[in-house]
Amino acid sequence: MSPPTILQRLAQFAAETTCDSLAPSVTTGVEEHILDTVGVALAASAQRTADGVASAFAATGGAPEATLIGRPERSVAAIAALYNGTLAHSLDFDDTHLPSVLHPSASVVPTGLAIAEAMGTDNRLLLAAIATGIEITIRTGMGGYLAEGGNMFFERGWHATSICGTLGSAATAAKLMGLDSATIGHAIGIATSFGSGIIEANRLGGTVKRLHCGWAAHAGIMAAKLAKAGYSAPPTAFEGRFGFYHAFIGERFDEEAVISGLGVRWDLKDVHFKPYPANHYTHAAIDASLAIRAELGPFDPDDITEIELGSAEAALRTIGEPREAKIRPESGYHARFSGPFAVAAALLGGSGLGVHFEDFTDERARDPRYLSLASKVTTFIDPTSDQVFPNSFAAVVRVHLRDGRLVEKRVMENRGGPKRPLSRDELRLKFTTNAKGAISADEADEIANLIFALDRGGPVTELTSKLARGREIEAMSARGRN
Repeated sequence: MSPPTILQRLAQFAAETTCDSLAPSVTTGVEEHILDTVGVALAASAQRTADGVASAFAATGGAPEATLIGRPERSVAAIAALYNGTLAHSLDFDDTHLPSVLHPSASVVPTGLAIAEAMGTDNRLLLAAIATGIEITIRTGMGGYLAEGGNMFFERGWHATSICGTLGSAATAAKLMGLDSATIGHAIGIATSFGSGIIEANRLGGTVKRLHCGWAAHAGIMAAKLAKAGYSAPPTAFEGRFGFYHAFIGERFDEEAVISGLGVRWDLKDVHFKPYPANHYTHAAIDASLAIRAELGPFDPDDITEIELGSAEAALRTIGEPREAKIRPESGYHARFSGPFAVAAALLGGSGLGVHFEDFTDERARDPRYLSLASKVTTFIDPTSDQVFPNSFAAVVRVHLRDGRLVEKRVMENRGGPKRPLSRDELRLKFTTNAKGAISADEADEIANLIFALDRGGPVTELTSKLARGREIEAMSARGRN
């Protein structure tokens, strides 16, 4: 008898995982990832980043199964997941796993909430399904990480977040739909044909990347529904000659990273929470710049003659190149992918846990003070940062002053990861700060309390009903535009 394939191993893991089988640390972690994802989505709903998705699919019809976060209407689960997943990823404030360099929760959590609401699921099953989906997203992403070659998805221009997020979303949806192990396997296998996404927008702008997690959630749900309807996938969908890994990254992949210790060792514990709403490659530079700012005290930006930003070569291809686009980003969204602008924001701005949305608006991207400081930043490949990448996104920042002083800070581990974790109080602060544009502080506390009690059971609609908003959002948005 042949050993089980990767697909069969993942399907068995998904089918057998229960809330009772999760270690308390995993359960707590999943609740925190749900809180973080919902908070980012609420912030994005106030900023209207997914309105185009709602408009594009307004006439698709279907039963009102699931909540659109921050809107009064409901939609079919797949469209709700598309909308909510777009919200969750559109501000670049969602969590990141290292070293796979993908954002697992922004597709899996919207999938779980949409299908659980549509199915009338208990919160404990929701927790197990989201834990499963996040883990499968990470594991399949890690299959494309080779120690000697780095992240092979990224090197080829693929966005592993959306590609592997489709697989995790399919597993989450299939589990919530009550499918058996074989059918869950077909759902994940079908999803290997559905996942896609290219990452060029990180370099040169465009907003298509905002859609990636929403589309992964949508595609994962459709894969699960099609598997339930009887469509099937080959058992060797991952390792086959024309399978997933050969198609996306070539001849070599790390099978052990995908299947070793499934259900015993949880890689989701290595997911980093973002304290800052910017590309994760900028975070160590922000940490270093905030430390330099604290050391300098009040200062005149004109007294800075030069700033050096050193980081890993792979990171600089995203946040440092092309230079002209990074020192003069086309929008606030594009500024989130600029190392020079992030340094300027940390030295000049500051809110939330260090820098926040106010530091990455379109107005800030045109602010002469920010642009002047960003233009003084030169980037270089830092060998020390290169050595630890992508297990850590390290950076060094050196500020040269007119009086001859040099202030340097090196950050080897940025805030938010397992080695420098955000406390639960900091996570709640991030959540309430994000949510304040959409809901009141009291409502935010109520939602946070519900999420931190998911392991006690109860209907998921207690939570999802709190996420729908109507005229309040319109009024807040109108006041913000005036």
